[in-house]
Amino acid sequence: MNVFDEKRAELEQHEFMMGLERGRLAVALDMLTDALILVGQHGVYCTSSRNPSKPALDLQAVLSGMEGAKALIQSVMEGLKKSEK
Repeated sequence: MNVFDEKRAELEQHEFMMGLERGRLAVALDMLTDALILVGQHGVYCTSSRNPSKPALDLQAVLSGMEGAKALIQSVMEGLKKSEK
């Protein structure tokens, strides 16, 4: 099953409220946020051997990449909002 089938209701709701592009970006942002939460929870149990107060290095890399992707999506959404005005 692809993302368009899995998230059909959310996509329809957000696309109706925000338009096609911004709606899809909003759903992608929600999915990234959910994934960040799950990885963050996993990081509590998989700590770095060098620094137990931080997640393992591979989880730090995943979190960093996901946070970067989230920031990029947010900046595109803001740019679209400004261009609509």
